[in-house]
Amino acid sequence: MTIIKVADEAGIINKLTSYVEKISNDAILNRGKFFIGLSGGSVVKYLCEGLPKVDTDWSKWVLAFCDERVVPEDSEDSTFGTYEKQLIPKTNLSRNQFLIIKQGVSAEEAARDYTEQLKNAFKSDDFKFDLLLLGMGPDGHTCSLFPNHPLLKEATLHVASITDSPKPPPERITLTYPVINNARNCIFAISGAGKADMVRRILKDNEDLPAARVQPQGSLYWILDEAAAANL
Repeated sequence: MTIIKVADEAGIINKLTSYVEKISNDAILNRGKFFIGLSGGSVVKYLCEGLPKVDTDWSKWVLAFCDERVVPEDSEDSTFGTYEKQLIPKTNLSRNQFLIIKQGVSAEEAARDYTEQLKNAFKSDDFKFDLLLLGMGPDGHTCSLFPNHPLLKEATLHVASITDSPKPPPERITLTYPVINNARNCIFAISGAGKADMVRRILKDNEDLPAARVQPQGSLYWILDEAAAANL
C-alpha cells in the first residue's frame, strides 16, 4: 500500500490524473484495452476535472462502475447519468464504452445482467480491472459495501444486489471483494476533514471496516489531502 499526501483537492486531482494516464497507457500498450471501474461521490468531480487532461487512446477504454444505484439514468442519483452529463462531453469517450445497468428491472436482475455485461467485456469469468477508482464514506463504506452488512462476506457473486442500503437510494448493485481484490490497481482519493477520523481508523488503527478490506493482488494507493490525512 502506498499513501500519498497532497496539499489540497487540486493536488488530489493532479495526482489521480497522472496515475490514470500512466495505468491506462500501460494497459493499452500491454493488453490493447484499459478496463476501469468508476465510483460516484467526490470521485466524479475529480475525474471530470482531471480526465480531460489525460493523454491516452480513449477508444481503447472500457468503463464500468464499482457500484451503481438502481434508478433511471436521468435521476440525479444515477452515477452513469452524472458521468454522461459531466465527463463524456469533455473527452473523446462515447456512451457505448460504458457498461450501463439495465433499466426497469429489480436490483437482483440488474446485478445478474451486469455480471453478463462484464463477462462479455472481459471475454472471461475472471474480471481483472486495470484500475478501480474508489471512494470512502464517513462510515468507512466503499462501493456499496457497508459496515456489518452480509455482503461483506459475499464470496461467490461477482456483482451483488443490495436492497437495504443504509444510504439512500436503498437499491444498488456493487462489485464484491473477489472482483475488487483481483484488480491490478485500486486507488482511493479522499479529501476533507470529515474523512480524517475514518482515514485514521483504517490506515493507522487497522480497524476492520469495508474500505480496509480492499487489499488487491496488485497495487493499492490512498491519495489524501492534508485535511483527510490530519490524524495519521
